[in-house]
Amino acid sequence: MIHGGLPTRFGVSPSCVGLPAGHWPTITDFLIHRFPAITQEVWLERMQAGLVADEFGAAVTPERAYRGHIRVYYYRAISEESHLPFEATVLFQDEHLLVADKPHFLPVTPSGHYLQETLLVRLKNSQALNHLIPIHRIDRETAGLVLFSINPAERDAYQSLFRRHEVTKHYEAIAPWRPDIVFPITRKSRIVQGEPFFRQCEAPGEPNSETYLEVLEVSGDRARYALRPVTGKKHQLRVHMNALDLPIFNDRIYPPISPTPDDDFSHPLQLLAKSLAFTDPVTGQPRHFESRFRLSLG
Repeated sequence: MIHGGLPTRFGVSPSCVGLPAGHWPTITDFLIHRFPAITQEVWLERMQAGLVADEFGAAVTPERAYRGHIRVYYYRAISEESHLPFEATVLFQDEHLLVADKPHFLPVTPSGHYLQETLLVRLKNSQALNHLIPIHRIDRETAGLVLFSINPAERDAYQSLFRRHEVTKHYEAIAPWRPDIVFPITRKSRIVQGEPFFRQCEAPGEPNSETYLEVLEVSGDRARYALRPVTGKKHQLRVHMNALDLPIFNDRIYPPISPTPDDDFSHPLQLLAKSLAFTDPVTGQPRHFESRFRLSLG
């Protein structure tokens, strides 16, 4: 797969930055200004290796004059990326779809400190599928099902299912048991970006999120909950459970804790994307997938 003359490399597609109107002497000067955390030496090394190009496939060299209103492609690099000792399982694959069962802690796509140690890049490398793209996302801390599109021409048809809420999604969570709440219940609220930026919170106003919740089993002071999100706001299930005073066990950020604790691999978030069901928009077949992971109530 080619992006601006740069192919997928070790399962990673190049990143892209648009060059605005401006008066930087060279493209290198702009890149240093735009990405202050990346040194000039790093950019020069990337250019020397042919790892920076414009949208037409022409190499960006250190002395190349600046020109606005074009796109520049480059490869991200992480000097020290820690290995995540967890493996995903491919549950299903045909010419249209790939369904993976993601472990806790593994990001779906590259971001922040994660590049090679992501579900997407691992699958691109192991399955030799450069066009693979996730149809939806789940949190890095959450385990369970993730759907990927194999054929770029079909991608929007599958993503439209999620936009139109035509996918039945079931999650499970382990959280405190509250006998004073009568289940099943539906939680509707307005979820917005909170502080810091990676936390979401409920706010007054027209609801933009909806979750159906019921109890599957109770053991002492904890319970297994079935969660069915109607909408797909970021961190929706975690926010709704916390708002009900039912924080999911081992959640590091709901309720808010400052500073946010580091990952503890021995205490994964007790949230699982358990099943997905929909009518395939390409084949017309009914699809139903179940995660093989199970959360322990004990």
